[in-house]
Amino acid sequence: MPLNVDIEIQLGDRTIAVSFDVADGETVALVGRNGAGKTTALEAVAGIADATGRVALDGRSLIDVPPERRGIGVAFQDALLFPKLSVLENVAFPLRAAGAGRDGARARALAVLRDLAPAVDPNARPATLSGGERQRVALARALAAEPKLLLLDEPFAAVDAEGKPELRTLLRRTLATFDGPRVLVTHDPVEAMTLADRLVLLEDGRVTQTGTPDQVRNAPATRYAAEFVGTNLFEGLLEPEDEGVGILRAGGGELTVVWPERMPLAAVADVRATLSPAEIALHTEEPHGSPRNVFRGAVEEVATVGGRARIRLRTAPPLVAELTTGSVDRLGIVPGRDVWASCKAVEIRLMVPGEEPDTL
Repeated sequence: MPLNVDIEIQLGDRTIAVSFDVADGETVALVGRNGAGKTTALEAVAGIADATGRVALDGRSLIDVPPERRGIGVAFQDALLFPKLSVLENVAFPLRAAGAGRDGARARALAVLRDLAPAVDPNARPATLSGGERQRVALARALAAEPKLLLLDEPFAAVDAEGKPELRTLLRRTLATFDGPRVLVTHDPVEAMTLADRLVLLEDGRVTQTGTPDQVRNAPATRYAAEFVGTNLFEGLLEPEDEGVGILRAGGGELTVVWPERMPLAAVADVRATLSPAEIALHTEEPHGSPRNVFRGAVEEVATVGGRARIRLRTAPPLVAELTTGSVDRLGIVPGRDVWASCKAVEIRLMVPGEEPDTL
């Protein structure tokens, strides 16, 4: 029962145009910065935002079908539970709205709650629950009526950091057992890369890239895509240097790269290249030895997630490096400090126009 979406949404003088497909048993993540249009697109699929174009589920057009008749389960950002209803009544609500009897709806709701939120009191009110508990209840409500399509809007937005791993595990299990198409809206790379089979990247209301996490990681189409999947992206003029070596002029600087054997020794414009942040070494003094690429610049930002830190550098070209937090402390890496960054030419992956990414 595949989902096909090709829609336009008018918001004042701004148009959001989104096109993507989702197969049965597939999870597609709509990702983008705040304001990119991903939640608006999800609301249009759900029928609560006006759109023109095509929304079809198993070939059946939904564009003019009321939300309650679309056969869609939605777990909204911040849960959006009815505050005056109990947990059980919240989960039973879509069943009652679809015409189910009171007893049957409550029995089905209780069974789903026991599976997804066993520690939550069915008689409790939403205001007494934690963020993680509310999100579990919201997921139960989305699944109670056995929908054909599941939509998830920022499901971890109201969950504290300690509760996210457990909820992420629950959601992964739930998605694996849902046979229909699944659409996840998120701006979090961890959520997208661990839960989605494919990514649809939105920038300023437009789809800029679609692909599996590995495809986007290996060949990001834009700087945002590169940042999202955690890699450096460069674009510029590639020129031959010495035998087997080239120079990529990008971002106000130069990168030494391995010249692909298949290419003639001639300059090539619009060449893109990627470099994993983990392949960049940082030094407090100028390094000597084997690295072909050495840059100097100030530390702009240090962002820590778990035991890893991502360091944004004001180099030419700009770089993002990744180190352990222990290495950051040992080197004294703090914003404003000048450091040296180095990487090997062989670690830079070239993407020549019209060809697949270079795997050197």
